[in-house]
Amino acid sequence: WNYGFLLGIIFCIQILTGVILASRFTPDITYAYYSITHIIRELWSGWCFRYMHATGASLVFFLTYLHILRGLNYSYLYLPLSWISGLVIFALFIVTAFIGYVLPWGQMSYWGATVITNLLSSIPYLVVWLCGGYTVSDPTIKRFFVLHFILPFVALCIVFIHIFFLHLHGSTNPLGYDTAFKIPFYPNLLTLDVKGFNNIFILFIIQSLFGIIPLSHPDNAIMVNTYVTPIQIVPEWYFLPFYAMLKTIP
Repeated sequence: WNYGFLLGIIFCIQILTGVILASRFTPDITYAYYSITHIIRELWSGWCFRYMHATGASLVFFLTYLHILRGLNYSYLYLPLSWISGLVIFALFIVTAFIGYVLPWGQMSYWGATVITNLLSSIPYLVVWLCGGYTVSDPTIKRFFVLHFILPFVALCIVFIHIFFLHLHGSTNPLGYDTAFKIPFYPNLLTLDVKGFNNIFILFIIQSLFGIIPLSHPDNAIMVNTYVTPIQIVPEWYFLPFYAMLKTIP
């Protein structure tokens, strides 16, 4: 019942940790990888912010998929304004996560970006405008860094619009579109939200500190080598549905 609430909290944590990391990140192909290493090893609690941000990306998509499935199950399509604004937020999440994955400038980051830019090369001038050239290079990482910083705030604005539309029409429920059996927000729903947040936040901290579930590809811990292609170029788990669709294209 509270996936949207949990998603909003984790998304705000992502923005906070992202701003902290951005203050020490260098968007340059020569120094990007080493700036991440500097954040992890030299910055006070930098390793914690780095892994919280990386884990938070997976948690955002995990909660997003659950939120979408709940909406489909409870006929959220009958609320078109909320549904459309939610899809826009989802699209912004996808773009933000992808360009953020490129920034550490690891092997999988570079070659993943190369695959996607080659896919987009069929659209005239798009790759040159997006990457600052015909290949993934120094202008690319600078532009991706700017977009990765701006897009979350754009998504946050649309989140407020999404919430406005939700309260304008009311939320869907398994009993039907409308119901007279309303439950007060305090203390009933607030208590459930706090309990859900406590459970999710504990798992989030455990994963961030101890890495109990391997979420990142090990090749991305290696600095980019443009002369060596990884044996398998695979995305993060939350991009697997789109990767499967890409693999079906001859």
